[in-house]
Amino acid sequence: MFIGVYNALVCILYPVAIKRYIEKRKKLGKEDIKRFDERIGYPGRERPEGRLIWLHGASVGESISMLPLINRLLEIYPDVHIMVTTGTTTSAEVMAKRLPERAFHQYLPIDNPLFTSRFVRYWHPTIALWFESEFWPAMLSTIKRRNIPLILINGRISNKSFRRWQQFDYIFRELLGCFTTCLGQSEEDAYRLRFLGCKDAMCLGNLKYAGMPIPVDEDKKKEILQQIKKRPVWLASSTHNDEEFKIGRFLPDLQEKHEGLLTIIAPRHPNRGLEIAQKLREEYHLTVALRSAGEKITSQTNVYVADTIGEMGIWLERCPIVFVGGALTPHGGQNFMEPSRCRDAVIVGPHMHNFTDAVNRAKHADGLIQVNDVLELTEMVDQLLCNKELLEAKRSLAYNWATSEAKVLDGIVEKIQGYMVNEDS
Repeated sequence: MFIGVYNALVCILYPVAIKRYIEKRKKLGKEDIKRFDERIGYPGRERPEGRLIWLHGASVGESISMLPLINRLLEIYPDVHIMVTTGTTTSAEVMAKRLPERAFHQYLPIDNPLFTSRFVRYWHPTIALWFESEFWPAMLSTIKRRNIPLILINGRISNKSFRRWQQFDYIFRELLGCFTTCLGQSEEDAYRLRFLGCKDAMCLGNLKYAGMPIPVDEDKKKEILQQIKKRPVWLASSTHNDEEFKIGRFLPDLQEKHEGLLTIIAPRHPNRGLEIAQKLREEYHLTVALRSAGEKITSQTNVYVADTIGEMGIWLERCPIVFVGGALTPHGGQNFMEPSRCRDAVIVGPHMHNFTDAVNRAKHADGLIQVNDVLELTEMVDQLLCNKELLEAKRSLAYNWATSEAKVLDGIVEKIQGYMVNEDS
């Protein structure tokens, strides 16, 4: 009932309201003008012959988490092609650089049944794999109507979402009814999916544990290493507004204790780079170099603001100590698996509710350091810089935990194969 009403309203409202909103997004640069036809369901390329596996993820993080699964599926099925859909221009750029042969990217159509039907009719995928928790009623109902197996991968229902969906459980029940099966990130997510109406929900683990190595531009890396030389260095990655300035307050003290210390800050939103650099210079009298401005790291540089996209691998490889942001403020934390896989000593703040299960598992393996505030963070960085044996131990524990968790990929692939078997026979 809900989906039918939703689809009717979207068709009515699109020309009078939704289209105006889309036009505004175009003007703001949030839509890819050259490929906008894909957003209304038209293909951007010819469909490859044979079976097609379709994976959808909303954001950069979700699309990157697909890569190990994509590579494994291509290994298992040499005749198969893979289509990845996302909704943002940034994720499209990332996928263009990282998708392997026999995999390609398309934009997900705007959630209008006219567009979704056009899209699914043309591509007619063998199976659809939906990542995390972005549920578009028109698209989900279109997939179900054409009897395409639809699996939710890495499903996550946050505390806030769970409370909200309980108030509208009849809507969520109908949406979940479009899925053939649901795989939750954690046992708690699987329970919530069952509670909200999914008939077949289970937890096989978090696919983000099985991430691939981050690509590194070796020429850029060599240039950075020449600039840093043998200086002690640590990284504050994926930082959010205000975290950089909380850290900046304590940097002069850290630098007094550790001669030549270089702090690299890689903000979650690179467009904040100039603001961060200016404030650190003005308020804390730090010597700051800004990567987006082409400024070099010199012997006088205290802080290097790495406000770029696609270069995180360079910083993670060079920095043995990594603080992952989004958790000194009540944001909920950012993914800390990548630095763990890079064999870094990983520190997070107190507000990690977006990754509760992962944090608990990592802490149980002693593979993660969690601090209560910025004072504890700087004390821990100081301690790790002073004690090389402790630093080496924490790096090894983080790496061991990350590699042990990578087995989740096997379980998810086995589940997918169960829905591909009819195509093989």
